[in-house]
Amino acid sequence: MKRSYVVFGATGALIVVGAIFFRPPASADVPRLPADDAEILERLPMRSSDPRERERLRLHDALVAHPDDLGTALTLARLDIQLSRARSDPRYLGYAQAALGAWWELPSAPSDVLVLRATIRQSSHDFDGALADLDRVLAIDPDDAQAWITRSVVLAVRGRYEEAKASCQPLARLAPELVFTVCETSIDAVSGSAGPAYDRLSMSIRRSRRVSANEDADEREWASSTLGEIALRRGRDDDAESAFSAALAIDPDDAYVLAAYADLLIDRGRPAEAMKLVAGRTDNDGLLLRLALAEAKAHAPAAATHSEMLGARFEASHLRGDTVHRREEARFELELKGDARAALALARANWDVQREPWDVRVLLASAVAAGEPGTAAPALAFLDEHHLEDPRIRALAARLRGGAP
Repeated sequence: MKRSYVVFGATGALIVVGAIFFRPPASADVPRLPADDAEILERLPMRSSDPRERERLRLHDALVAHPDDLGTALTLARLDIQLSRARSDPRYLGYAQAALGAWWELPSAPSDVLVLRATIRQSSHDFDGALADLDRVLAIDPDDAQAWITRSVVLAVRGRYEEAKASCQPLARLAPELVFTVCETSIDAVSGSAGPAYDRLSMSIRRSRRVSANEDADEREWASSTLGEIALRRGRDDDAESAFSAALAIDPDDAYVLAAYADLLIDRGRPAEAMKLVAGRTDNDGLLLRLALAEAKAHAPAAATHSEMLGARFEASHLRGDTVHRREEARFELELKGDARAALALARANWDVQREPWDVRVLLASAVAAGEPGTAAPALAFLDEHHLEDPRIRALAARLRGGAP
């Protein structure tokens, strides 16, 4: 039986994937505290057209009937994690944790539970806790491919590229060739070898199609979206668009890919197309951010409304003490509110936690706008150390260093 992996690109790790916040009901985007813990804040609509939703309801009912059924709990938790990434909805992570509730606090939880717990922990930026869980699993079973994949993703988000790539190595014998290649090339692409990484992954995708007509759709989508990100590092925007389109052809609702594609369209001066891409998805905060950014660029009538809606959701996150999504809030402050100093403070705090290309970019852009080049020194040093090749990031770095804009 072919194993199914929970796969996330290095910059698509749950999580880090976009600005996601728990929302009040659609009728009131104003932050408020419920009067009672039992108050129902929102009932989620059933997406009857999505077979995954019907399956998760079936699994949920089965687990309620047999709460000690580990197999059902694991299957349900994995599905919830996949839905959380696909929809950028953190509530599914809460459902995943609830599914594992009987085993969640066990000091010696089963390995499969530990791997899923690590995935959920990294979504709240508990990277140390996630790595501790993964190391515990791998000490028991060094052949757990999922643990190696997740470990590589967590380390990459932290900017620990050598360790991240080392975690890919066991996949050469434990996972399909395409999974191993995506793991390695996603690291190469942000550490000075984006060109070779692009060529290698392109070849692996072609070879995978020839070898297996039944290749896993999640793996193909992961590979295509990663190829798009590598193309961005090389300044090959047309190739990035093609790769993102290929990924969306597999899953049109993947919020991470939609956000990445919308960012590219905005960067290319095509906000109307970005608006069309994410239209009708305002329940997803990461995509609401892109919609508001695109509308502001296009001077669309709804720009102010969507910006205010997004601001209300950030306020709600503050009431909860949520500090996970500072990168997206920094973009909101910089690009929509025009408050460079607020954006810089958020970007610096975010930098202390994660080191992905967009984290570099937001910090550099905020430092440029605030006229405080010294505050970007950590990101500039990171660029020099890892040789990140993104042309838009390099242009910002040149401005901070007194070079040509």
